[in-house]
Amino acid sequence: MRPYSLDLRTRIVAALDTGQPVAAVAERFAVSARTVRRYRQQWHTAGQLRARTAPGRRRVIPPEQDALLRAQVAAHPDATLAVHCQLWTEATGQQPSLATMCRALQRLRWTHKKSTSSPTSTTRSSGPPGGT
Repeated sequence: MRPYSLDLRTRIVAALDTGQPVAAVAERFAVSARTVRRYRQQWHTAGQLRARTAPGRRRVIPPEQDALLRAQVAAHPDATLAVHCQLWTEATGQQPSLATMCRALQRLRWTHKKSTSSPTSTTRSSGPPGGT
């Protein structure tokens, strides 16, 4: 969920400073009363209303490196996830897991269709299983 804008946070605190009750401010700006109280407390203790950073680890392949990953996929469109991980390690020095590479490629909306240069399957379908 994305944080509320700094402008909205400022207007909420300004409305509280005019003496309006928390419930009225919450209804006026369509936020919860708890959010209004949290912004008031943040303003009085920290003196600022910026959103806090999201918890968790940083991405091994951050969005800033999407162009590099796109170039790698364009250069090696038929490569497996393991090969892409190896190429990424050689290029950046960061070793992503297969799951990390899969998620990064999904963020790029990369589809992994079979190449037309791949040999066709030698297995032939003989109709429905157990059919005559």
